[in-house]
Amino acid sequence: MSTDDIAVTGIGLITPAGTDLDTNWATLCAGRSTAAPDPRLARLPVDFSCQVTGFSPTEELGTALARRLDPPAHFALAAARQAVTHAGLDSSAWPRDRVGVVLGVGSNSTITYGDQFRHLYTWEPQRVSPLTLPRSLPNMVAAEVAIDLGAGGPNFTTATACASGATALGAARDLLRGGSCDIVLAGGSESGRDPMAAVCFHRMRALSTRRDAPHLASRPFDAQREGFVLGEGAAVLVLERARDARARHAPVLALLRGYGATCDAHHPLAPHPDGDGTVRALRAALDDANCTPADVGHVNAHGTSTRFNDAIEAAAVTRVFASHTPAVTAPKSVVGHALGAAGAIEAAYTVLALREQTVPPTANFTHQDGDHKLDIVAGAPRPLAMTAALSSSCGFGGQNAALLFTTP
Repeated sequence: MSTDDIAVTGIGLITPAGTDLDTNWATLCAGRSTAAPDPRLARLPVDFSCQVTGFSPTEELGTALARRLDPPAHFALAAARQAVTHAGLDSSAWPRDRVGVVLGVGSNSTITYGDQFRHLYTWEPQRVSPLTLPRSLPNMVAAEVAIDLGAGGPNFTTATACASGATALGAARDLLRGGSCDIVLAGGSESGRDPMAAVCFHRMRALSTRRDAPHLASRPFDAQREGFVLGEGAAVLVLERARDARARHAPVLALLRGYGATCDAHHPLAPHPDGDGTVRALRAALDDANCTPADVGHVNAHGTSTRFNDAIEAAAVTRVFASHTPAVTAPKSVVGHALGAAGAIEAAYTVLALREQTVPPTANFTHQDGDHKLDIVAGAPRPLAMTAALSSSCGFGGQNAALLFTTP
């Protein structure tokens, strides 16, 4: 580890795969989708999702705080607390002005807006909660984490659509390298289980419509894919300089060695047809880490399960890894698409894959179509000796972010 290395020393995960690290990893390795009918989406054209279960905001946060906040903040606070504990940190004793929070959030809380707009539409403005505005501001998820844990350093959210969580980790790394912080809690939190989000994505023809078999709906890179499944959750990683982690004798889970961010500058919704932005982001992360494609054993793909996007991502990955074939997995097959949180959740899974020296399988994968074939891990976890792994994320607006992690 060099003096500039940025270490991951703690992880917190609240996802449809589980509410702790061990359960998340076991569910991921089982390779079965968590998609199921969703009462919140009942009577809509797509009425299923991947849902966080076994999690009580009231038990975790207390009645008053749980009632004041929406699910994305519930998940973020719980994941941040987990991560801090996992890292062996004491938030009551840390240098609060040197602790930052950077979280990826794809949008403001449409859950709150939806409920409150009903009062406006029925001409009952007196029933609109005065907390509607602060609950709906995207930055408040990071602010609530800072308030909860006493983190008084730089605090903001990143909004790069479905790449937001990955972008947050890249921005957090730069805060540490630039000397602005000694510790950063970084990741993302979001819930896609909102009726308006479900209707909008359905109208865009982005969602799978396999209502008769939701557990088979999310199938990234599979020839029978036809749309993604909405998900939710949060991942928070504790980042600090490796030398600081060593000084306090903290175990280092992985090193965040490379970060690449690009924009397709092509179309508001569709990715560049040649995958140009993804290629540039992956190569930028490799260059930043001073790695070659041959150094990378595993790629955690964005893998939404949409026909067009998966085909373009497959083409981009095969371009970057023209002479070397890494093992590829796509966790959205198991946990669905958590939108702004997806990149952070998948970064956490990439760190766990390095720690366990195992690549978890892609659920529902049988065979690929198209001209660009990837080495998709399917059926069972694949043990793999590896020292470096890449996590790739993309989003509307042509946003791309890639993170390269290595073993300590």
